[in-house]
Order: sequence, then C-alpha cells, then structure tokens
Amino acid sequence: MKPTRLFDFLEYAKINHPLDNVLNTKHDGKWDNISTYDYAKKANYISSSLINMGISSGDKIAMISSTNRSEWSIIDMGLSQIGAINVPLYPTISSKDYLYILNHSECKLCFVSDKEVYDKVFAIKDQVDSLKNIYCFDKIENCINWKELIDSGKENLNLDHIENQKSKVKPNDLATIIYTSGTTGTPKGVMLSHNNIVSNVLSTSNRFPFETGKESALSFLPICHVFERVVLYSYLYNGLRVYFAESLETITDNLKEIKPEIMTAVPRLLEKVYDKIYSKGEELDGIKQKLFYWAVDVALKYEPYGKNGVFYSFKLAIAQKLILSKWKEALGGNLKLIASGSAPLQPRLARVFTAAGMTIVEGYGLTETSPAISLSDMRDGGFKIGTVGKLVDGVEVKIAADGEILCKGPNVMMGYYKEIEKTKEVMSGDFFHTGDIGIIDSDGFLKITDRKKEMFKTSGGKYIAPAVIEGEMKQSLFIEQIMVVGESEKMAAAIIQPNFEYLKSWVKERKINDSFDDICNNADLISAIQKDIEYHNQKFGQWEKIKRFELTPEAWTIESGLLTPTMKLKRKAIKSKYLHLIEKIYS
Repeated sequence: MKPTRLFDFLEYAKINHPLDNVLNTKHDGKWDNISTYDYAKKANYISSSLINMGISSGDKIAMISSTNRSEWSIIDMGLSQIGAINVPLYPTISSKDYLYILNHSECKLCFVSDKEVYDKVFAIKDQVDSLKNIYCFDKIENCINWKELIDSGKENLNLDHIENQKSKVKPNDLATIIYTSGTTGTPKGVMLSHNNIVSNVLSTSNRFPFETGKESALSFLPICHVFERVVLYSYLYNGLRVYFAESLETITDNLKEIKPEIMTAVPRLLEKVYDKIYSKGEELDGIKQKLFYWAVDVALKYEPYGKNGVFYSFKLAIAQKLILSKWKEALGGNLKLIASGSAPLQPRLARVFTAAGMTIVEGYGLTETSPAISLSDMRDGGFKIGTVGKLVDGVEVKIAADGEILCKGPNVMMGYYKEIEKTKEVMSGDFFHTGDIGIIDSDGFLKITDRKKEMFKTSGGKYIAPAVIEGEMKQSLFIEQIMVVGESEKMAAAIIQPNFEYLKSWVKERKINDSFDDICNNADLISAIQKDIEYHNQKFGQWEKIKRFELTPEAWTIESGLLTPTMKLKRKAIKSKYLHLIEKIYS
C-alpha cells in the first residue's frame, strides 16, 4: 500500500516493518517502549473514545507539549483516523496567545503535557466558548488524564465504526492547522491537508539513507513545528525507532545513552555544540593543543567527494583518528546523519561535522510548504556545502524578477485559516511566495541568500541583507546572537548578545571579576569582539561592513519574547527593547 493519509503511515509500518520499540519515552528514569502494534491499538482506543464523546470529522483539537513524547503521536494518529484536526501549539507562548489561537481555531478539546502548560490554558479556559475539556499527559490534580480516554476507548471499542470513519477521510481533507510563530504580527493558521504532508514525507524519504528496522533516531525539536513532525512520520514510514529526549538540557546524555544514527537539529544548537567542543582546545596545552587546532583546521577545509585531493584525504584520515572521532564519540558514537532546518546553516558547521563522520544534510522550506522544498543528499552528488540541496520530487521552483523563491507542488498549503485575503497575498496562481531570496545554480542546487522582508536600504541607497552578515559574524566565539541594523542610516551596525557560556572561561582566564552587566563595557572584551568583526568584515562590501556595535547584558530567549520558538530573531521586539542602544550608535 502507498500511504495517502497520515494514519496510513502507521498501517504501512504495521504491515511492512513492525518494531518492538517504535516509540520510546522516558518516565521516572526508565524508557517506556511502545511496539508498532501497541501504537496502532492505542490510536484506535483514542479514536473510539473521541467518537463516543461526540468528536467528529472537522473538529479542532489543540495539542500542547513541553517535550516530545509517545502520547502526542498516539493522540495525533487517533485524531487523524476520524478526520479531526490537530492544532499543535508551542508550549512557550503566553496565555494571551493561547486565548487568541484557541478562539480563532475554535478548538473543542486541548491536550497538555504538564502542569505549567495546564495552568496557562486553564487561566483562559472560560474565555474560550468552544473549549469543553482539558486533558493531561502527566498526572495533574483536577485535570483528566489521557489514560482515561485509553481505558474508555478500550472498553467501548468498535473497530468497524473506526474503519468507517477512516474510509471517509480523503487525501485532500484538512489534517492540521499550524499557527506560525511569526517574527512579527498575529500568528496565521496554516492549513495543511493529509496530501500536503504525506507527499512531503514520501518525496523527502528517498533523500535519507535509512536502514529499515536497524536504526534509531533522537527527537527533541518541538513536535508542534512541521519540520520535526514530518520527520517523525518519515521515521515511522521507514522503520526507525524513535527516542524522545527528556529535555533540551539532557540531549547530550540521551545521545550517549541511546547512541542514535540520526537526529534533527537547528543551526543554533549545532553552533552551541561546535563552540563547546572548540573551547575544549583552550583547556589543552603544548602539542595536544596544536594537534587539536590542526585537526579543526583540516575539518574546516573539508569538501565532499574527495575534491581536495589525495593528500588532503590522508590528512583528514589522521585528523579523524586522533581528534575528530572523539567529537563523534561525545555525541553517542553512532551518529551518521544530522538533518538541519529552520534557519540558514553556516558552511563551517557543515564542513566540520561532516568531516567528523556526522553528515549534516540541510533542507529548506516553510510551514506553508509542509515543509521541504529542497534537501541535501550525500549520495549521487546531491550534497554541496553552502546550498540547501536540490528540489524534492514533485516540487517546482521559479525565481521571480526580484529574486524571490516561488514554489509550486503538492506540498503547498491549502491556505491560511479564515484568512482569504492573506492567502491571496502570498499566491500567484499555484505558486507560493516564500519571502526568501535565492538562486538555483547550474548544478540544480538551491541557495538562499536572504529574507526578502528583512533586507533594507542605508541612507546611501545601498541594500543590506542582514541574515548573511549575521551568519558570518556568529562564527566568532564571543557572539551568541547578533542583529544587524542600519535602515535609512549612513552605515551598518549591530546589536550583539555575547556568548555568556564562552565568557565564563574567558574572564576566568584573565582574572576579570566584572558581572555580566559590567562585562559589556569591558574594554578588553570590546576590543576582542571588534577584532573578530574586522576579520569577518573582509568578506563584505564597504557599505555592508559592521562599523559599530553595542552589547546587551541579557540573553535573548524565547521566554523574553526576543526569539521565536524556532530560535529566529524577533527583529521588531529586539529593536524596540534596545532602541536606546541603536540611538547611541547613531547619535
């Protein structure tokens, strides 16, 4: 059978490659394993229970979880089987955001993972007329536990009724509404059909060298984001065991414990891993330190397919054996593939990790495109550093006159929920306007050069593409986050959040006792950052060079409202918060 609806992936897995531990979540220090058969049975119990409660095709059900876990996947399948609509929400947004989205989507039920999320939803429950009940995964006082639905569905199971409901669900039916986190403005509800997502799973699966039934994957990126969600369907379709990380803080421990072959990541996480490993070199001395930095330098020159020649391959083999293999060991030892998405990846990260035996395949897409438009593949020449790979099967791209990437294919969304005019604004016939600027090179590789809406002009009329400059500058160990400013000003400048983790060792080594509030005014630190900026400025035109910068003593976080849940800059919020620093730069 060829899957055409989301729940078909589970049936396909049950028939073709059932596993004893297809889903794995740790509870109280012990991994709870769920087999493919149990996964299917519990999904049926959920479907049965929801049917008996009066939930029917087209009803919206909210899902909010602080961590990825088996319960989410089971309920997701149970919903899709009866044609109900999954509305996943980020756990980090405010009660005010919950109020807007739950009302806008008219959700009838809401599933939450833990008490923190429950409290935020409960605080606005009475203001959402459509919301009848809240269910929880963890045991929470005065909240109905999801296991009651399992028990009720098991007791009143009617498989014929469920099969009848499944038969009514068509590939082009609405499957989910995903509210974009957005860097500005009110969230929009992206409507994706079963076919939107299924087509993307099928077209991206052939880009991954999966070994059915033999491999494991670690899942930790938010499952409410379409990137991780589609990857999870792909794991199920291709017979991988999925382990859900306990939290972002335990990823390293979970990697060492599980020793997975595959994981997904966003560039910011890979930057942190790289910086942490690179800083280990400073703790070495003598020949060990020289050898460490030599190996890193070799890795930074990596090009795929032996393009650097035989002598380089010989040096790389030595670097791998002596140094780079330890990097891989620190991430479990078996990791062979990292799929990166959500934001541009610095070429140095692709080079170093791939040189260390952990190939980073970068993909590109948006929630509105389900998500993948293009994807790298190390096999058959499908990998080129600095690009986001070749277009996936069935997807067509054309570059508009102003450089914007337009996409057409079965992956393009049904539209924005209740927003006909906003949908029209991003469509030209069947082509979706991505808002990104890019090119397709002579070999068919797609390269993203900037966000159309983020580009600005200086007072001299010169265009600046901030994301490109920011990506280059973040190679400095001193810089955690950076936002380029200068619209209608005479020069480009930047607001910088220092890498406080790296600064801990930097100030200790120099016996500096300043607090983080004071360190931002430390002359030695400012001089060190200036030196790094001048080095990276060499890659840009005179009008693009960062001429001045100011440091912020606070971390830019999701919780503070300065980053989106996928770690993108909320430029408007950052500009508002640090307007005094921007004014200081240009005064």
